[in-house]
Amino acid sequence: MCRRKKERTAMKQGKSLITFVMVAIAAALCVYFGFYVFRTFDDPFSTTLTYQYTVNDSVEADGILVRQEQVLTADGGIVEVTRGEGEKVGVGQSVALVYRDAQAQADQAELDALALEIELLEYAIADSGSVESAARLDEDILQSVVDLRASAALGDYNDLEEQVRTIKSSVLKRGYTYGDGVTSADLSARLQELKSSYAALNQKNSAATTRVRAGKAGTFSNLVDGYEASLTPETVFQLTPDSLRQLMSGAPASGGGVGKLITSDRWYFAAAFPANAAQRLKKGGAATLRFTGDFNQDVDMLVEQVGEVEGGQTVVVFSSDRYLARTTLLRRQTAELIFDSWSGLRVPKGAVRMIKYTYEDEETKQTVEASRLGVYVLIGGRVEFKTVEVVTEGSDYYVVKAGSSGSDALRAGDEVITRGTGFYDGQLLEF
Repeated sequence: MCRRKKERTAMKQGKSLITFVMVAIAAALCVYFGFYVFRTFDDPFSTTLTYQYTVNDSVEADGILVRQEQVLTADGGIVEVTRGEGEKVGVGQSVALVYRDAQAQADQAELDALALEIELLEYAIADSGSVESAARLDEDILQSVVDLRASAALGDYNDLEEQVRTIKSSVLKRGYTYGDGVTSADLSARLQELKSSYAALNQKNSAATTRVRAGKAGTFSNLVDGYEASLTPETVFQLTPDSLRQLMSGAPASGGGVGKLITSDRWYFAAAFPANAAQRLKKGGAATLRFTGDFNQDVDMLVEQVGEVEGGQTVVVFSSDRYLARTTLLRRQTAELIFDSWSGLRVPKGAVRMIKYTYEDEETKQTVEASRLGVYVLIGGRVEFKTVEVVTEGSDYYVVKAGSSGSDALRAGDEVITRGTGFYDGQLLEF
């Protein structure tokens, strides 16, 4: 009986020990996880990365482009435009072919192929097949392929047909000039045969095909939108906010035609701006407009006219003689009028601090107290103070530039401390 009593006592003691150990482990876990949660939700500091940023003092408006334009018309038939968008055209030069029917169009395609082959044969006969000519042809082929690849990468397909034709021409020239078993007599006979075929087909097709020619020199555009007659460099100065609004609310009926010629080098942009913004402009002064959409470009323009105020708005007319070939398809456009611009590094306002420091004046040998503006940057676990100069500010950020060069300069991508206290230059932080 005494032995059973001792066994029960030992069992109770063992259970108490296990309970104690379990409670101790639970307490340790609570302390650990409690500390972890505290560190997670009460981090002693926070950081962010700096990046390049530009702030503009600007105002945006919708406007309309105006040019001196001449619509090109043609009689009924199948029209084939032979000029690229934005291409320069001289007086009397052809801009389009008008075919009487599909057969006439097919005959013209055959004439073009014959003309190309005649040109290649004449080249082959003129060249004697020298090593220099072979090298020049190889270089021409390579350069043509490079040009085509560059245009494709830029998404510029205006000259695609001409570039493909150039590559084909260069390859065929090399084939004719250095073809196996082809003599000069063979080439001459083939050339005479092609010329005879060309002359006969050209005579047959001359009455079935007419050409649309340019009456003036200018820049060609495929777009005819109906504004050509109503919007001119003369009428643009008569626009009011109300009449401009009506023009932009709906396009007039298209005037048809196979295209148009822009016959002046200068183009205009008219837009209605708030009166307080327009008052900052002066006739004859310069202005920078940032266009959006397909023509994403900053353009330095001349202020031609600042109109009368009507309903709190004013029509301002700008002009430029640049980028004409790139704006031929534009009419109604949104533009940002930029008065001023500031660039630098964007940092939160909470990251910028003023610290005091002392130094010894070289002349008086006295200790002088001064202050400097900057940010604390975290680099490899160490705090560094970098001086900055505020360029401009927003609601919750500054745009700054570095105070000096070298290791003290603030750079894009630096990790600046935005929240926390007790930091000093050179401090080593423990995580």
